[in-house]
Amino acid sequence: MKMPLLQRRTLTLLGVGIVTAALFAYVVLRSGPLAPVSVVTTIVEARSISPALFGIGTVEARFSYKIGPIIAGRIGTIHVDVGDEVKVDQILAEIDPVDLDARIAALDATIGRAEASVKAAEAQVEDALARRGFAQAQAKRFEELWKTRAVSEVAVETRRQDSQVADAALTAARSNLLVAQQELQRNRADRDGLIKQQENLVLRAPVDGVISARKAESGTTMVAGQAVIEMIDPANLWINARFDQIAATGLRRDLPASIALRSRAGTAVPGEIARVEVLADAVTEESLAKVKFATLPQPSPPIGELAEVTVMLPGLPVSAVIPNAAIRNVGGELGVWKIEGGNIRFTTVELGASDLDGLVQVTAGLEVGDEVVVYSASRLVDASRIRIVADPGELLK
Repeated sequence: MKMPLLQRRTLTLLGVGIVTAALFAYVVLRSGPLAPVSVVTTIVEARSISPALFGIGTVEARFSYKIGPIIAGRIGTIHVDVGDEVKVDQILAEIDPVDLDARIAALDATIGRAEASVKAAEAQVEDALARRGFAQAQAKRFEELWKTRAVSEVAVETRRQDSQVADAALTAARSNLLVAQQELQRNRADRDGLIKQQENLVLRAPVDGVISARKAESGTTMVAGQAVIEMIDPANLWINARFDQIAATGLRRDLPASIALRSRAGTAVPGEIARVEVLADAVTEESLAKVKFATLPQPSPPIGELAEVTVMLPGLPVSAVIPNAAIRNVGGELGVWKIEGGNIRFTTVELGASDLDGLVQVTAGLEVGDEVVVYSASRLVDASRIRIVADPGELLK
């Protein structure tokens, strides 16, 4: 018995609707908003990590020298140029003495006059000594004569006054001699100072090194203390490194470091923290440190070259650790998506130190053995259904 045409069409449409609804439900549950989110998970481990600090720095000379005149003058000749290697006491430049030679000659004449004044004062002292001796002898003789009344009392008193006047004259002569001697000493000291200034007009290398800068040319007038030549000791280089203050806890002297120079990509050389600066950079919020090379690489890196510095800190006690990638910020709180009974729950955590392998300590919020989400194919919420996959590459499918 055949079904009516209308009934057959109704059944056909009903079948198509059922299949469409089934396909729609399949799509929604498999790839739509209700589909499970593919995730990669990990187990909270108990292990010790060795934290490390990463910083950026530049190559600097540990010892640099700014060489210039100690008095104002005009540059006469410069004998070196940037890049020249020099030896200790080698002449680098000479400063025109201007009137220095004339001033020394004038002081020579003044010293000669002062020496003559000293000799004259010495003669005056000898004359005053002789006069005092004669006056004292006369006074003594007249006192003896007064005892026999051979002379008057007035004559005795006169000889006593003559002796006192001779004493005063001797004191004055000795004072004049002291003044003359001091004047001679002052003039000689002035001349010695000018001689030293004359010697300092010849600029010499204080150590073996390399010329790093030439700040002036011949004919330039320089003020006292202004650098003409700058030089460095190329055998003593270090890195002026900067570390984020947030992670710089534990940074101290003598810690081992690894230095990767920009010009030697892929190659690191060993080093060591030579000094941690007392003053930090308040603007960039960085701690500063000097990192020295264990062995200076050859050829020597240029001053100012960028370098990456990794400092290894002492190992920490065993504690719960998870990958940094598992940390999420939800509603302003740091935490992880913890899996419990096949469902996920956001759990806030307290974190400790981390290392360069991407592991971080969890001081509160998780226990060893807990399972947490590391990567997810899309953003997770408390109501999300999940599907655990082993390969992170499957998250892209």
